[in-house]
Amino acid sequence: MPMKDDYLWDGSGTPDPEVQGLESLLAEFRHTERPLTLPAETSLVSSKPPGLVVQFPWLPRLAAAAVILLASIILLFLPAIRVVPPPAGPGWDVANLEGSPQIGSESISANQSAAKLYVGQTLTTNSSSRVSLSEEDLGQIQIDPNSRVRLLQSGPSHKRLQLEVGTIHAAIWAPPGEFVVDTPSAIAVDLGCAYTLHVTPDGSGTIRTTLGWVGFHLNGRDSFIPAGAMCSTRPKVGPGTPYFEDASESFRDALHTFDHSEPGSDAASAALAAVLSQSRAKDGLTLWHLLSRTSGAERVEVYARFAALVPPPQGVAREGILRLDSHMLDLYWNALHLGDISIWRYWEQSSGPHPAPASKQLPTKKELLLRKNLAP
Repeated sequence: MPMKDDYLWDGSGTPDPEVQGLESLLAEFRHTERPLTLPAETSLVSSKPPGLVVQFPWLPRLAAAAVILLASIILLFLPAIRVVPPPAGPGWDVANLEGSPQIGSESISANQSAAKLYVGQTLTTNSSSRVSLSEEDLGQIQIDPNSRVRLLQSGPSHKRLQLEVGTIHAAIWAPPGEFVVDTPSAIAVDLGCAYTLHVTPDGSGTIRTTLGWVGFHLNGRDSFIPAGAMCSTRPKVGPGTPYFEDASESFRDALHTFDHSEPGSDAASAALAAVLSQSRAKDGLTLWHLLSRTSGAERVEVYARFAALVPPPQGVAREGILRLDSHMLDLYWNALHLGDISIWRYWEQSSGPHPAPASKQLPTKKELLLRKNLAP
């Protein structure tokens, strides 16, 4: 049967029965011309008199989106929001002596009586502030302006500070070897009882002992500084050669030149000769240290001058000293009557600062400090 194309296009012509059947089935979906009517809830203008009310149907969806965005931001940054736990463990008493010192970012007021420094915290003074730091079983430490101190350890027999820069004055009555101060260029080990330690911004430092003696240590290089003596230290080099502060200026200058010159150089040799020629018996302190800081013919010269000023004690032989026999060196040190070196050896053999054996402790340290008005 031929296709009635005209009927399909414009309804003219003879209709096809099959097409008419399809039209009947699809009649309810036929397009009819009628005006556009919006649902009542989408109307922007309410018909309710008397006033004009503008509705925003998209506001609930916008609010929901904002809530979702806020929740996403919180979840994103929540790991970075850390709750800082309160300090734990023993704290050291902090007293404001002047100005506005700080523990971390918190200032210590002048009338604050309960300030504490805990392990891991840093105490800072500016150019106009000073502070006192104390611990019952340790002693007292005064911190000068422009200083930064960090408490590293505070156990029953292990107490450790780090002096990053500035000056501290320590009066310690804890057992020898129990209190240690780290600096950028050396470790100061208290062997009793009072000293001043200064660190410059470049990491070099100076220590002056006023009572007892202090050990200065870095990578096996040791210096012992008794009362009335001082010693400097440099980064990567460690402690220099100690000397008594009442030594002549020319002696001190020559020793400084020796410490800062290349070993074996003409400058070092000339400086050593000046030191030896100006040495007193008291300067056996310096000569004892120079034995391990020289070698060859220079060590022979040092020993000859040392032995002339301080006769070797029993058990000490020239050959042993020249080969740096540790036992003989210790005997010679003890002959200077500046402190029993076995205290230091005990500390060296420990895995850190520990109190010396009971027989080596100094039970009158606090009494000595009190008599010298160094205790708080």
